[in-house]
Amino acid sequence: MKQKIALYPGSFDPITLGHLDIARRACHVVDKLVLAVGVHHGKKPFFSAEERFDLIKEVIGPIAKETGTELDVISFDGLVIDAAKQVDAGLMIRGLRDGTDLDYEMQLAGMNEAMAPDIHTLYLPSSGSVRHIAASLVRQVAKMGGDITHFVPPAVHAAVVTKLSN
Repeated sequence: MKQKIALYPGSFDPITLGHLDIARRACHVVDKLVLAVGVHHGKKPFFSAEERFDLIKEVIGPIAKETGTELDVISFDGLVIDAAKQVDAGLMIRGLRDGTDLDYEMQLAGMNEAMAPDIHTLYLPSSGSVRHIAASLVRQVAKMGGDITHFVPPAVHAAVVTKLSN
């Protein structure tokens, strides 16, 4: 039987409780979950790709282990559909927070399907308790001295505090 491999792309800068929610759900439906960290050379990320890799492995690794899901973390700087092809993913995992996400994600899915009809998009709705969390807002709140403990795992909170104190 062929292994079900899914690619879950994002910036994960930083990885939030919302990302964990989607990863946890994905781990229940696939054999291997590949988190693909988008690296855009024109942007200055809060965390380096290597720091994001380490945080992802630290916080999602236990979820993958608990569910018996193989976990891998890669980076990509081109088309996400090409990253999915490189890891032989048959599924693309996308989290949905609201209707605005759905409209945008449907456009992406259509474009991806045209380029790779064998790779299917699987939408996973965010749990109500994390639906409001966006990494960009978490970064903004943290940079302005706000409390982000309700939005990120403890390890990520510690890393953000350390990064901001340097």
